Amino acid sequence: MRFSENFIQEVVDRTDIEELIGRYVELKRQGANLWGRCPFHSEKTPSFSVSPVKRMFFCFGCHAGGSAITFVQKIENLDFPEAVEYLANRVGLPLPKESEAAYETRGVSRKRVLEMNLEAAKFFRACLFDERLGAEGMKYLHEDRGLSMATIKHFGLGFAPNSFQSLTDHMHRLGYTDEELVAACLCGKSQKTGRTYDYFRDRVMFPIIDTSGNVVAFGGRVMDDSKPKYLNSSDTPAFKKSRHLFALNFAKNHCAEKAILCEGYMDVIALHAAGFEYAVATLGTAITPDHARVFSKYTQKVVISYDSDDAGQNAANKAMRILGEVGMEVRVLKLSGAKDPDEYIKKFGSDKFRQVLEQSKTGFDHKSERILSKFDLTVGSEKIKATSEICALIAEYWSGVEREVYISQASNLLELPKEVLKNSVEQIRRKQKRAYDAKQSREAMASVKNFGDRINPEAAKDPRAVSAEETVLGLLLLKEEYRNAVEKGEIVLSEEDFVTDFHRRVFSSMMRMHRTDGGLRYELLGAEFTPDEMGRIEKTEIARQQLVQNGPEVLRSAAAVLRDARTKENMKNSSLNEKIAYLREKKAKLHKGKADKT
Repeated sequence: MRFSENFIQEVVDRTDIEELIGRYVELKRQGANLWGRCPFHSEKTPSFSVSPVKRMFFCFGCHAGGSAITFVQKIENLDFPEAVEYLANRVGLPLPKESEAAYETRGVSRKRVLEMNLEAAKFFRACLFDERLGAEGMKYLHEDRGLSMATIKHFGLGFAPNSFQSLTDHMHRLGYTDEELVAACLCGKSQKTGRTYDYFRDRVMFPIIDTSGNVVAFGGRVMDDSKPKYLNSSDTPAFKKSRHLFALNFAKNHCAEKAILCEGYMDVIALHAAGFEYAVATLGTAITPDHARVFSKYTQKVVISYDSDDAGQNAANKAMRILGEVGMEVRVLKLSGAKDPDEYIKKFGSDKFRQVLEQSKTGFDHKSERILSKFDLTVGSEKIKATSEICALIAEYWSGVEREVYISQASNLLELPKEVLKNSVEQIRRKQKRAYDAKQSREAMASVKNFGDRINPEAAKDPRAVSAEETVLGLLLLKEEYRNAVEKGEIVLSEEDFVTDFHRRVFSSMMRMHRTDGGLRYELLGAEFTPDEMGRIEKTEIARQQLVQNGPEVLRSAAAVLRDARTKENMKNSSLNEKIAYLREKKAKLHKGKADKT
């Protein structure tokens, strides 16, 4: 049983959407609405709008939109019932007892996965502190890596025994099934035998904890030379790798001034143990735009501390770009005499690391140094290559002020006139703009024909009918009297008239709600549509609202287009006599229309 509609409505009514979204986005009031930079895609100019009156949000850039429930679904990676519970807890509204079944929306619920993860974390921790089972893991952490017992306990570290069934058997005794354990990525299933086995074996275990204190996943470091060296949980109903950062649950309270972004678990733990409690790491993957947007909620300055090898430096370049796109100040730490922060602190101490941290370089300084190190500037051809790469680097910066500053720096480094460099940079930017405009034009043409529409994949088969569907839905969303007219048959329209399944579902849900729930309650649609689909529905309403002509004749005309499209589709399978009769009827109507006008 899902949450009752009255309960959902009460949750939405009690939620201050301005205050809710304001915790994630810096909002500024402009007229009746509030505006900010969208948390769901990278942008420099605010296109994200919140309407406190309508209790809705919409991004004019990526077209995310919906109610407070939809926002929580997207920002916290929850399904609809979980988002309702999240908001209910937030406003202090007790959950109805019968709502437990509402979690069972994806086979295994997020709540169930979190329960399993907590039990698994306790199991791994007990194994680490067991002298027989965890001796190898404790030796690695305490003796080889020099972690104190306080640090080991602080991070909840554990050990997975070298066994195929230890965790599985333990979880079975607690009542969890094989299907649940596989869904939580705690067990795998053999394709040959169909039997489950422990996913993590003979590994030091690092629990990954979200900012609410939930164990959402695990990372494991192998004890021998087998591969992979680090094994991480795959995505589950409770975990999305591209949205979580290791130790952010601790760092969020210390990173207001700045944060350190590392590559691995041990770097982060070593930094925290040395007093740098604002360090985090991605989870065995390159940083993503989702990571950056999550990160930007807690700090505006990031110092990247990746390994000094080529792979680490290439990853740092990518991280600089992604973090910069969400407006963060990014600097890069260059360590000499050690490959990573853990090794550096062990060799030189935390005070020396703090000094190096204060001397971290801007992204431009870091990249330009790497470029210049590749070329001999005393050789003409080499100097030309270096100049070309540095001009291309400067051209990437959006701010004209930044470009001017970096052109001045490059002029000194390359011993070339600023005007020469500026002309080269602007030439590169003009070329990039032409390429961007051409891409936008191609995308616009595809959009006109509805190609590549992920939300409504059938949209390309009949653009005229799909346009009419959008007109119909936009008007029905806007005005209750139009829904009444359709309900009473004053405007002839039915589910069968729709060409695409997505629009048909929206119409069906909207009209059913109108008939049975005493009117359209937008937030309840979220129980039947995904957050992305909700954004499309909101876009349809807003697009219609911005037009001047929204009278009943527009609705009747669009409905007629849909009926005509359905008739034509039906005629494809009709007999010759039926087709002739249809053409005669259509001709007669045309003549009658002309006669009426005269």
